[in-house]
Amino acid sequence: MLRWLCLLSALLSPAAPAQEVQLRTVQQSGSTVKYDPDGGTQRPGLCMEILHAVERADPGVHFTGLAQHVPLKRVERLLADGLADAVFCLLKSPEREKQWRYVPVPLYLIRHVIVQRVDDPRQFDSLGELTALSRQRPVLVTRGTALARQLQGAQVHIAEVSSEREALQMLALGRADVIYGQDINLQRHITDSKMGDKVKLGRTVFQEEAQYLAIRADLPVAQEERLTQALRKLERDGTLRQLADKYR
Repeated sequence: MLRWLCLLSALLSPAAPAQEVQLRTVQQSGSTVKYDPDGGTQRPGLCMEILHAVERADPGVHFTGLAQHVPLKRVERLLADGLADAVFCLLKSPEREKQWRYVPVPLYLIRHVIVQRVDDPRQFDSLGELTALSRQRPVLVTRGTALARQLQGAQVHIAEVSSEREALQMLALGRADVIYGQDINLQRHITDSKMGDKVKLGRTVFQEEAQYLAIRADLPVAQEERLTQALRKLERDGTLRQLADKYR
């Protein structure tokens, strides 16, 4: 009887609050879909909104370092060197998975697509066709991205640029014929730049990939589990899907 009373008391007692966790992160600069310093509280960027949703799902988890805006290459170096604990919205690649880990809950899907001028009638339906095209004029792609490395692996000749905005300007001026990138980013920049009458998205989806939360290689397993559980909750209740739809 005493044993059952003790068990009942334990079940009825309030659970001890979860330990507070402070995780260092940064904002990736040059990607306004992910982090938009000019978006205000209504549209601060998809990855910023996911970050805050995680903090709401687990109030004991807090992210610090958001005043830092750094380019993708620097983001990768901070993770690899263990100077950032967690960074939202990175694609997986074999090279990256040797340097850090990923929380196994996809945040949102991106599609690899191309952008052409509206008066360009050509259709490109495979990376092989882009490889042939690139022998005359390189394909534009954002510098240092996993997409750039994937194109190089497929023998596509590329010209790397600092941003999708720069690539669109080059395309509109006739300095290139094709941009290769992520649909969500390219569509945002086409809309923001009011270039819908000058350029168009191609019809082919060359690849689909998920963005993930990346964590440093030696992040404690208990902290990784906290992040995993928070993201699974956001996945189950539809928050991740709703946020992705908001930015498409």
